[in-house]
Amino acid sequence: MKAFLDEDFFLKTKTAQRLYHEFAKDMPIIDYHCHLPPQQIAEDTQYENITQAWLYGDHYKWRAMRTNGVDESYCTGDQPDFEKFKQWAATVPYTLRNPLYHWTHLELQRYFNIQDTLSLDTAKNIYEESTAKLRTPAYSVKNLLRKMNVKMVCTTDDPVDSLEHHIRLREDGFEIPILPAFRPDNAMNVSDPQKFNAYIKKLEAVTNIAVSSFDDFLYALQNRHDFFASLGCGVSDHGLEEIYAEDFTGSEIDTIFNKVHGGKSLNDIEQRKFRSAMLIHFAEWDWEKGWVQQFHLGALRNNNTRMMQTLGVDTGWDSVGDFSQARALAKFLDKLDCNNKLSKTILYNLNPADNELMATMIGNFNDGSVAGKIQWGSGWWFLDQKDGMIKQLNTLSNMGLLSRFVGMLTDSRSFLSFPRHEYFRRILCDLFGTEIENGELPNDLEWIGKIIQDICFNNNKNYFNWQLEPAKEKAGSV
Repeated sequence: MKAFLDEDFFLKTKTAQRLYHEFAKDMPIIDYHCHLPPQQIAEDTQYENITQAWLYGDHYKWRAMRTNGVDESYCTGDQPDFEKFKQWAATVPYTLRNPLYHWTHLELQRYFNIQDTLSLDTAKNIYEESTAKLRTPAYSVKNLLRKMNVKMVCTTDDPVDSLEHHIRLREDGFEIPILPAFRPDNAMNVSDPQKFNAYIKKLEAVTNIAVSSFDDFLYALQNRHDFFASLGCGVSDHGLEEIYAEDFTGSEIDTIFNKVHGGKSLNDIEQRKFRSAMLIHFAEWDWEKGWVQQFHLGALRNNNTRMMQTLGVDTGWDSVGDFSQARALAKFLDKLDCNNKLSKTILYNLNPADNELMATMIGNFNDGSVAGKIQWGSGWWFLDQKDGMIKQLNTLSNMGLLSRFVGMLTDSRSFLSFPRHEYFRRILCDLFGTEIENGELPNDLEWIGKIIQDICFNNNKNYFNWQLEPAKEKAGSV
């Protein structure tokens, strides 16, 4: 019987072990989509305890705790940090076969060299040992990034964000680029006129541009797009239920904007046309600047009204949605392609029923101009686990070119989440290693090792055209 989470965790064959340890393990990390708070990086935050590093803002853990019967006061409430940690520790043994069980113990091992499994019995010792380390300078936020060999991070930022912390990081000369990503979801959300007009007020304040028409609105948003670019941004991101691709005219959008700006509610088709227009404008700006655009599709968000009103968004009340994706997505991408304004694009689906849809959709618009121009992104959110990753990798292999895949990201709010890259890399190496030993792939470790390294790091770096120091690869790798 193998030991739990030993050095060959997930690696069932000798060839898989060689691929991981000789080629994948030491590759650097580019985290091109996450929700890390840039303020904590700029301030080089020192956590007082592991609860602050682990449980503040982590809706994955909150959902598990609630399911285990833990009162909300221990999740998002005001209970003492150690009491919150104890409730998480009491929950962990019940997360067996959930990725949280693996992630929790990988993080304890990789950051703190703690080999014990977390439970109520071990909670006090693990809390004290990890907290003591977190309070040392070696465990500041910047050093946590260095410890995991992170070479670049893209945060997720609204157009009205000041980006003051990104500016400070540039001025301070932090060697790991922390770049903003342009996430304009609020700028196209016209379901609530009051909230939309409050957003316009924020946009006016940060741009010093008065907005009284749709053209003014676009001008102000493009001003922010330019500002993001000035700070090194090369990525946009959209979190949508589905792509919007309704036909519209300019006069229609002017009328719709004037209506909602005047405080009147829009019907469903008006909302869809407005969102369709905004997506086209955003995509064309991205193309003009050579940015990569990302679309996270299929989340049904904020389903629990009572808890949404109490706690707000991003607190763990979301699920997989069953939206129809194919026709509108094809129409949207085709419109941009017909106008020769389709930039590099990464698509993510939350509903696993859309796997084959996404894997084949990207092939419709890979025109040979760039290797892997249209990408199907890694398993996202509820699919960010062993089964979801394997299905994504196998489906992409069957219907596209896995060798051109840009690889893993954390999509996390935690600075302790980077072992998720290791988790992915082990799964990737196990798939290749098993098929080599089964005679399904040639025993060519130099070439397949190169493909592994490309998926782990090189494809990502080249796809985004980021200028980084060359990866320091382990001796014996290619």
